[in-house]
Amino acid sequence: MARFAKSQCRPCPVRSRCTSTVGSAHTVGFPPRELRDLQLRVRTGQQTPQWKARYAVRSGVEGTVNEFTHEHGMRRCRYQGQGKAHIQHVLTAIAVNIERLSGLPPTEEAPMPRRPTAFQNYLDPREIPRLKSWRILGT
Repeated sequence: MARFAKSQCRPCPVRSRCTSTVGSAHTVGFPPRELRDLQLRVRTGQQTPQWKARYAVRSGVEGTVNEFTHEHGMRRCRYQGQGKAHIQHVLTAIAVNIERLSGLPPTEEAPMPRRPTAFQNYLDPREIPRLKSWRILGT
């Protein structure tokens, strides 16, 4: 830690970059060398594409947590008990997923039809009619 006396601090030409106090001197703290070296290594590592890719995932997760707490009131639980709280979390997550999916543009491709079931394969060659309530996908 370094302390500057008022007589040293006031006439300094770059004082406005250091402090905004009018009457007192300035105190500057310096971290230990090991901590300073660690900070420099970490800050250098943060400039790499690998770190930025990992942080992008974290950013997405933090955005989702922020959405849950601020837009859906998940900071406080509405129910007592771990089971009920879990149900609230699951239902809220389902609602958020539905909300996100509803904002997606529709797909251009039609879904692939399902293959006929074994029961349908039994009925069709024998020309047994299906009830209207049966699903006729895949025929």
